[in-house]
Amino acid sequence: MTVRSVWRIVKEFLFTKTSKEFLTFLFFLALSGVFWLSLTLNETYERDFTVPVSVIGVPKNAVLTSDDVDTVRVTIRDKGIVLMTYEYGDALKHIELPFRNYTHNNGTGLIPASEIQKRIYQNLVSSSKITSIKPEKMEFYYSYGTKKQVPVRWSGRVIPEELYFISRVSYTPDSVTIFATEEKLDSISMVYTEQLNYVNFRDTLTVDCNLAKLKGVKTVPDHIRVKFYTDVLTEERISNIPIVGINLPEGKVLRTFPAKTSVSFVAGVSVYRSLKPEDFTIIVDYDEIRRNPSEKCRIYLKDVPSGISRAKLETTMVDYLIESQE
Repeated sequence: MTVRSVWRIVKEFLFTKTSKEFLTFLFFLALSGVFWLSLTLNETYERDFTVPVSVIGVPKNAVLTSDDVDTVRVTIRDKGIVLMTYEYGDALKHIELPFRNYTHNNGTGLIPASEIQKRIYQNLVSSSKITSIKPEKMEFYYSYGTKKQVPVRWSGRVIPEELYFISRVSYTPDSVTIFATEEKLDSISMVYTEQLNYVNFRDTLTVDCNLAKLKGVKTVPDHIRVKFYTDVLTEERISNIPIVGINLPEGKVLRTFPAKTSVSFVAGVSVYRSLKPEDFTIIVDYDEIRRNPSEKCRIYLKDVPSGISRAKLETTMVDYLIESQE
């Protein structure tokens, strides 16, 4: 179809009676829309605005330990057309307040809502009225460079699939620098992650997460990577672990029958493969035998390697003999 033929069809449609009625309808519809919009924008409304507030002019020897930018919620009353200019204009995009005007020389600063309101009014037209502002005050925290290094730990609910367990957790980095007042630094020994929630996994889980925020504390960096390494749980047994006597007086030798025993436990497969009998310590206490002499003595599992649980001796009572060395 040529351009000329298309134009002829359009021209014939525009000059039919039906098309004239349709165009007239569209004209009055648009006119009524403009009239309605004009009436609507001329009405008085209240509208909520979120206004970012930041503290400026921080001395070079001071560090803000709270968020650099906070927000206040302001309710403004005015005509719709004015509120629309606030919505899409720059009047309420950002408010800046000087650090030195609001510090108390104790690591905290307090900006009352009246001060923020006064600053916002400077950006409003005279007909606008602020009917509400929240919160009633804005606090910020700072320190003069006092800091320390603390380790990080994960927090939350991290549970692998059944028959699996978390064998090891690594952090990158494994410690962070915190800035705060001396008093607050003394009360912090480690920093935790935000609450994690991961379940039913079997392979190594890698999580990039933020650190939990602490009031009045700046953390650098404020996010880390945590890796949860998994292993398969297995119930195993280690044999030929020597029984050792302790607290023996000089010249005495304690012999047990049997001289060695076994320990059963639950561990990951990779942990079990690396275990040796020397990793366990089983003892007999001579002082206990002396206080309660009998035909048998009790043995105790004193030391177990890390990474195992529910360790249990094969037997807890053995025969014994105490000899004197010549």
